[in-house]
Amino acid sequence: MGGPAAVDALACVRLFQGLSPKDLGRVADMTKELTFQAGQAITEETEEGESGGRFYVLVEGDADVLLGKDVVKTLGAGDYFGEISLIDGSPRTATISARAPVRTLSLSSWNFRPLLKEHPSIREAVLLEMCRRLRQAESSHLH
Repeated sequence: MGGPAAVDALACVRLFQGLSPKDLGRVADMTKELTFQAGQAITEETEEGESGGRFYVLVEGDADVLLGKDVVKTLGAGDYFGEISLIDGSPRTATISARAPVRTLSLSSWNFRPLLKEHPSIREAVLLEMCRRLRQAESSHLH
């Protein structure tokens, strides 16, 4: 995908909202478009509980989030998943399956992690967003 369309798609992702346009362009340059047919797993079921490695933004289509065999949520254009695994490579917590033909913008951890090392401004923006999430999670547990 790349270019302005990729930058626009990534600009809507909370993890990347603190990035400058230049840094957002650097991240966008590392993405590629991946498509999936209805019923096709975007994240393979065997990946659930195993190492992650890819982040996805849905550009077109709908996808189901499954825990085991149960659909717990349906995602549409603009939704995204896999951002935590992108950073830490930790196991996925759900399986994602295309409900209809899906077009995604995808970023691999092996492309993203070097960006974090090479560009302190990207690392700082991502770290600040993760801190915001942690504070939000802690706050919700206190109420």
